[in-house]
Amino acid sequence: MNAPANEFRLKRAVQALLLALAAGAAQAAPDLPPTAPEQATAPAPAAVQDQNPLREPAPAAAPTRPSSPLAADRPYKSYGAAALEILGFQVLLNRVDHAFVTPDDYRVSVGSIRRNLHSSWVEDRDPFEINQMGHPYQGSVYFNLARSNGLSFWESLGYAFAGSAVWEIAGETTPPSRNDQITTSFGGSFLGESLYRMANLVLDRGIGGNRPLLREAGAVAVSPGFGYNRQSGRGWRAADLWAGAPPATLGRLQLGASNPSSSNVGPSLASKQREVAADFSLEYGLPGQPGYTWRKPFDYFRFSARVSNANGLESLSSRGMLFGAPYEGGRNLRGIAGLYGSYDYLSPQLFRIASTGLSLGSNAQWWLAPELVMQGHASAGVGYTATGTIRAMSSGQYHYGFAPQTVFMLRLIYGDRIALDLGSRAFFDGKITSPDTGGSDRVLRGDASLSYRIAGPHAIALKYITSRRSFSFPNVVERQQRYDSVGLYYSYQPGKGMGVVDW
Repeated sequence: MNAPANEFRLKRAVQALLLALAAGAAQAAPDLPPTAPEQATAPAPAAVQDQNPLREPAPAAAPTRPSSPLAADRPYKSYGAAALEILGFQVLLNRVDHAFVTPDDYRVSVGSIRRNLHSSWVEDRDPFEINQMGHPYQGSVYFNLARSNGLSFWESLGYAFAGSAVWEIAGETTPPSRNDQITTSFGGSFLGESLYRMANLVLDRGIGGNRPLLREAGAVAVSPGFGYNRQSGRGWRAADLWAGAPPATLGRLQLGASNPSSSNVGPSLASKQREVAADFSLEYGLPGQPGYTWRKPFDYFRFSARVSNANGLESLSSRGMLFGAPYEGGRNLRGIAGLYGSYDYLSPQLFRIASTGLSLGSNAQWWLAPELVMQGHASAGVGYTATGTIRAMSSGQYHYGFAPQTVFMLRLIYGDRIALDLGSRAFFDGKITSPDTGGSDRVLRGDASLSYRIAGPHAIALKYITSRRSFSFPNVVERQQRYDSVGLYYSYQPGKGMGVVDW
């Protein structure tokens, strides 16, 4: 579909609101070890709470439950309800798009469905934000409607894949798109599981404190599909996320301003701007937590999002371990290693890149000294990647293809006061191509941040961010783009130890 500029701004605003509300999960990050008062507030015995640390405590006057003890204890699961809810959401979305989006690619008929069933799958040229942000979020709704009906991660991914195929054939009149199928199903699932678990954290210890209504509203904002099923009663008996100890988490919300320090606009008509930004990140399932297991997809994940006045949603990333196992080296090293699934969206002021990928990698924590700890992540793999120039001077600057990608993150923590963070994401030498134009494209996103805790959860941070792109395409003279910025941020970071896991 081809939506007008104001449509894009509306979608960016909605996404920014959603991600800002997701920052409540930072407050939901449980301190380690859990405090006695928190354990004492729940009516269930401690042994039961340890098995399910995220379940909403039952009120004094519990709502009516099935009379059969077996039915009450059986985890809720419904394949039929998940399928019907996804279809209902698609019908509603189709009708809304048909009423408000121009040009109208949603006047679906028996003829258009029959034509799409016999059509070859293509790479469409819809606006970058629609394909690389809108479709993954749409897929996350499919995923979480299934997930909150008790389905497992892999079952929910299958429902997202099937839902995407149904939409491509029967939700739009345009030919089915293979790039949309990949980003909606896989990117949507990798994003959706993070949102699902963060919504549970919001319910457990998130925004609103002891006010259930605010916590329920926060969970709905983070994951509307999960919130819908919870309010309708079907999510109350969903299967536990894990058995055993709660995850070690590190949540952080930063608010501040940055100034461009270096830039090269290249083949873009966009102008560089000072930024006022909100930056949220949550790392969940950090290695080294005694009693915690990494048996299910996304038992470890890292979610991050950044919104700014200059470009709306500036970055969004969800990366989690699909398969893996823990390891250790002596008394001072603990880690996990395995296969990671990722969804990345980057939109600095001059260009955009998005990727849905698989990588082999590892996370680890190493005690270098009694007061000095190093945490890190390294992975390498391949992703289905798209690049585009913001306000491009000429056509031929929007491409798809499979591209190698690497991620490196390092964190040095001294005591309970100081932390130095270094990170890079690279998408390079992938020979990113389109059917009509060939070329190569390399993108690097790097950042460095120095944080100092002032008191309690309050800290300040000095942050440097660089976004660089080198490319070579026919009919495009410029070969580079770059945007660097330096900013000062207030940081809200609950918990102790600046994210250190103690074993």
